[in-house]
Amino acid sequence: MNIQWKGVMPAVTTNFTAEDTLDFKMFEKNLNYQLDAGIEGVILGGTLGEASTLLEEEKQDLILETVRIVGGKVPVIMNIAEQTTRGAIEAANKAEANGARGLMMLPPMRYKATDYETVEYFTEVAKSTSLPIMIYNNPVDYKIEVTLDMFEELLKLDNIQAVKESTRDISNVTRIINRFGSRLKVLTGVDTLGLESLLMGADGWVGGLVDAFPEETVAIYKLAKAGKVQEALTIYRWFLPLLELDINAQLVQNIKLAEVGTGLGTEYVRAPRLPLMGAERERVLAIINDSLKNRPTLPDYKSL
Repeated sequence: MNIQWKGVMPAVTTNFTAEDTLDFKMFEKNLNYQLDAGIEGVILGGTLGEASTLLEEEKQDLILETVRIVGGKVPVIMNIAEQTTRGAIEAANKAEANGARGLMMLPPMRYKATDYETVEYFTEVAKSTSLPIMIYNNPVDYKIEVTLDMFEELLKLDNIQAVKESTRDISNVTRIINRFGSRLKVLTGVDTLGLESLLMGADGWVGGLVDAFPEETVAIYKLAKAGKVQEALTIYRWFLPLLELDINAQLVQNIKLAEVGTGLGTEYVRAPRLPLMGAERERVLAIINDSLKNRPTLPDYKSL
């Protein structure tokens, strides 16, 4: 499957049961809602997917089950977040063998690599796989920035094709387009800059709150790309308090609580994460409940 690197691609949560096993029944329910809403790709094993807590066999089962559920309708993309180049290559090869059709890659974890080391890391992994790759550029959280000069080197490899743009500098979307044109596809990775990035020319949106609100997220994307900016903005202004739950250290707990609110998930997280408690839980619930009370009526975005 050729990946177009456009549209809304949820970084999906991993559903767990009360017994701390994978809950594929709820996972399938959520994923079917995503597909019905019009997503154009599924990203597994990111921060929202609690990948650092998953066993290798669980990651394999997650890819295999996702491939089964989507049935070729959209590409399944596996996130690679490893400490070593060897580990990243092994993870990429396993993902490909299990049916993933693309990779999202973070820089080396736990070690603040130099620019040269970072480029070499991405290069060696890209050379080891036939899968297309989206580089996750998030210097705010992961302390390594992939600069435009570094992308100049990386784009010598045909299968490095996209960037999840999470620098939180909205002007970086324009810088990327000015320098690379359509060679490097841009997907915004910050929910609170979703619409702004699309209006600046981003090709897609890797979302978090889409996990709980797939239709609203895809509607904003479709309306923005159709030039119906005011309609998109109306939904986006309603959505912003929810989107801000994504730029928070407890984003996994926040978004899972939002999934409970819309009936698309459970609140179970894997330790050391724990469900929200006390005043913070009440604050997040208030945002979710207030948003649900005022949920907008969506236009017929699927026909755009």
